[in-house]
Amino acid sequence: MKKRKKSFYERYIKRPQDFCCALAAIIVLSPVMAVTAVLVRIKLGSPVIFKQERPGLHGKIFTLYKFRSMTDAKDKDGNLLPDDVRLTKFGKMLRSTSLDELPELINMLKGDMAVVGPRPLLVRYLPLYNEHQARRHEVRPGFTGYAQVNGRNAITWEEKFEKDVYYVDHITFLGDWKIIFQTLKTVIKREGISSSSSVTMEEFKGSKMIETGCSERSCI
Repeated sequence: MKKRKKSFYERYIKRPQDFCCALAAIIVLSPVMAVTAVLVRIKLGSPVIFKQERPGLHGKIFTLYKFRSMTDAKDKDGNLLPDDVRLTKFGKMLRSTSLDELPELINMLKGDMAVVGPRPLLVRYLPLYNEHQARRHEVRPGFTGYAQVNGRNAITWEEKFEKDVYYVDHITFLGDWKIIFQTLKTVIKREGISSSSSVTMEEFKGSKMIETGCSERSCI
């Protein structure tokens, strides 16, 4: 496979910019994060921070941090209840406002994530990607991304991966900042939080059709 050529922006500016943005966000939003942590502890219990392994750049596994948004409610056999039962009204509010994702700023400081990039998904999805879809791991996963401002969880997995790969091949300074501002608009309007059949996004089980290229016609 031909190695993707990186732009000057991606080589020398994007990572320092991500670090500075994450640091500034932590400083400015620290009161919000503190209040959110207290409310999570009161309403959902401990631990306040949800940790989960996710694949990052080149598929390398890292630990993702989030505020927990679900209870640990279990059935009589000790099994966790379905997501739609454990996701409380407070948890839905955290997700719709993206407050649950604020601890990911720590991941950005560490270099696990970028401000903009394909969202980090579950480790168990790795063997399910076809060759084209797997290209989403050629860059650091992002706090937000091209797919997040073009449907979020309301579009299909195939559409989401197509947009992820499109972003990989079209990384620019202006494009990243356009996505950042579009993200603010999306969060304020609370668009695309859920899919049509799930409280978040249904499980990815692989694609029947092999993706061969990106069909996006507009630049970001």
